[in-house]
Amino acid sequence: MSAAARAVKRVGVLGVGLMGAGIAQVTAAAGAYTVVAVESTAALAAKARAALEKSVRAGAARAVAKGADAAAAGAAADATLARLEVTADRGALAGADLVIEAAPEDAAFKARLYGELRALVRADAIVASNTSGLLIADLARAFGGDGAQRVVGLHYFNPVPAMALVEVITLPTTAPDVRAAALALVRAQKKTPILAADTPGFVVNRLLVPALASAVALAGARVASVPDIDAAMRLGAGHPMGPLTLADYVGLDTLLAILRNWRAAHPAEPAFSVPPLLEALVKEGRLGRKSGAGFYAWSGDKPGEPIALPR
Repeated sequence: MSAAARAVKRVGVLGVGLMGAGIAQVTAAAGAYTVVAVESTAALAAKARAALEKSVRAGAARAVAKGADAAAAGAAADATLARLEVTADRGALAGADLVIEAAPEDAAFKARLYGELRALVRADAIVASNTSGLLIADLARAFGGDGAQRVVGLHYFNPVPAMALVEVITLPTTAPDVRAAALALVRAQKKTPILAADTPGFVVNRLLVPALASAVALAGARVASVPDIDAAMRLGAGHPMGPLTLADYVGLDTLLAILRNWRAAHPAEPAFSVPPLLEALVKEGRLGRKSGAGFYAWSGDKPGEPIALPR
């Protein structure tokens, strides 16, 4: 018999960047939870709140364009925003039943953060990480105490409101009611959970990141041009987006950080090699969509012309 889920009514989100904001939005939209999203400064919290309001209203407008009743869509947007608080006060996490961490993908930073989180959250609160490349066991160890029982992974995909999958990563020591609560949250968000072991990259990124790195290496070796590498995988393999466009979209610095973390932990694994071109682009500040330049010039969410590669 499956374990009953631990009761979750209030969800905290720590870090309200692109991923954290999306997680906060879909959680508040689920209707079953109130959400407190925490940023590092009051200015960032205000910016995040404005971005969330814009995103929720835009979602309502899209629903109306697809035939939804305008009054009902507007009321749903109002209700979502009413369930959502954004603050710079980390102390607000003390009232959360479950806290989702969506901080930058930096191992040392997250280790310090998890050490601090244990003092911030309730003694029975569940802590989940949106990490895409770090091991949950390491985060649970940094959390300390009974972290091995109540720290799990909830890996969402970008853009969170549109992507249907969430990887749920548990440890052999995860409490059964914690696992059940994590799965229940994902399903309430109208997303599909899959269970994954605590290994580098879990399922999606363990397959995807080496593939993106291989595409970067091909571009660096001038095997084909950037647009032609992307066209090859779109038209030859049926991918909706070319790998170098996707690398830009994910963030070249994020891709580099994941590969470096994996390489440090598994130096003999050839799939975790870091392409020199990736390091060169990040060193130049060409981070992809977020910086406006990577393999392509970007205007908002749209890639433009390819940019010449460094020699």
